[in-house]
Amino acid sequence: MTTSTRTAICPGTFDPPTLGHVDVIRRAARMFDKVVVCVVSSPEHKSKTLFSADERIALLEDALADEPTIRVRSFSTLIVDVAKEEGASVLVKGLRAVSDFEWEFQMAHLNAELDPELETAFVMSYPDWSFVSSSGVREVAAFGGDVSKYVTPRVAEALRAKFAEAGRRGE
Repeated sequence: MTTSTRTAICPGTFDPPTLGHVDVIRRAARMFDKVVVCVVSSPEHKSKTLFSADERIALLEDALADEPTIRVRSFSTLIVDVAKEEGASVLVKGLRAVSDFEWEFQMAHLNAELDPELETAFVMSYPDWSFVSSSGVREVAAFGGDVSKYVTPRVAEALRAKFAEAGRRGE
């Protein structure tokens, strides 16, 4: 009997990665044999990222270093094409609130039109992370707030450095 490897993709901007992102990715790793975290290089729906794709990849790799079944990479094509390339059959997306659902619902339908074989699975955020967003974390850090309970120590350090470079006080 042959066993097939079930691969899932966790795509996102991750600017910066939060503990909510890390939680969803780790939970996906419990459901699938392999998880490929796909960091969009230049998101079309956002004006500019604070961190480069390489920086976001490094921050995620640091946060997930203890997970041997998780790999992090960037992409700049359609996610359905990345899924085919990786042999993935499922996209895993985290949902914090109804507002997330509206966007992700639209994207799931678009992806289903592009590749009917690719499923989208939604993982509900734990209540501890339901209010934590990358944009919220960036805003708090930009004004010198403490973000240490929302991100890994390495991400908090990277935020401090980024905002210090910009001449603003970081966390």
